[in-house]
Amino acid sequence: MQIKNVGVVSPGDMGQAIAGRLKEAGLNVHAALDGRSDRTRALARAAGLTDCGSLEKLVAACELVISVINPGEALNVARQVAAAMKKTSRKIAFADLNAVSPQTARDEDRMIRDAGGMFIDGGIIGPPPRGEKDRPRIYVSGPDAYLFEGISHPNLVVRVLSERVGDASGVKMCYAAMTKGTTALAVELLVAARKLGVEQALEKELRESRNDVFEWQMKNIASMPPKAYRWVPEMQEIARTFGELGLTPRMFEGATDVYAMVAATSLGKESPEQARKKGRSGLDVTREIADNK
Repeated sequence: MQIKNVGVVSPGDMGQAIAGRLKEAGLNVHAALDGRSDRTRALARAAGLTDCGSLEKLVAACELVISVINPGEALNVARQVAAAMKKTSRKIAFADLNAVSPQTARDEDRMIRDAGGMFIDGGIIGPPPRGEKDRPRIYVSGPDAYLFEGISHPNLVVRVLSERVGDASGVKMCYAAMTKGTTALAVELLVAARKLGVEQALEKELRESRNDVFEWQMKNIASMPPKAYRWVPEMQEIARTFGELGLTPRMFEGATDVYAMVAATSLGKESPEQARKKGRSGLDVTREIADNK
């Protein structure tokens, strides 16, 4: 299959940045903006995406549709794309690049293949590819993952893992458990330290003994609040992944609670663009959360 037209669901913070790089790679990039927010529409316009209107028309126009959305909506989007394929009699490829469990990816695989399409399991590790140094890794797996090898851009690093659906999602789940799981712990302990009145003593100790870890988490926490609502279902998917392996899901059920708390704050209700403009540090974030809790 030759891929010339790619649909992106949806052009949010990550989706729009990837869509822009796909356009630079010479592909025609489309979106389905019916019912989408003003922000999403503005991001799509800024990236020069072609609006197909409905998801059904997006499927009719593209050889490949990429899903980059809130993980909690991933299964529903796959279901809608499968329905659109049946209605239009289109046999296209669908790539889920969301942070979902291997089992969720396999559930989507069945839906898409039952509709006659091809399914690609995927996961994105790294920041949105806006700056020239931003090079996210796109892990893909499954029998049709090779289709991503045709996407060539220096800021998109494609890594084809295997022909097994679930492998790419497995890498994403374990990696996110390390990064976002420890960030949830860092947020909670720093909020606790401030409420206990020992924040300055703890910061001094961390800078002296583990400054590398402290600075890493400060960077993570600074950009986290606008994404917290999406990290809630992501932590749930990690908990599901570990639970199905006979491991405890409880650590990530706790991380789910932390991100739900952050998402409910004024910081969590900002868009990524608004948060970047404010330029808060990681400690600014945890202090504001602690002072308003």
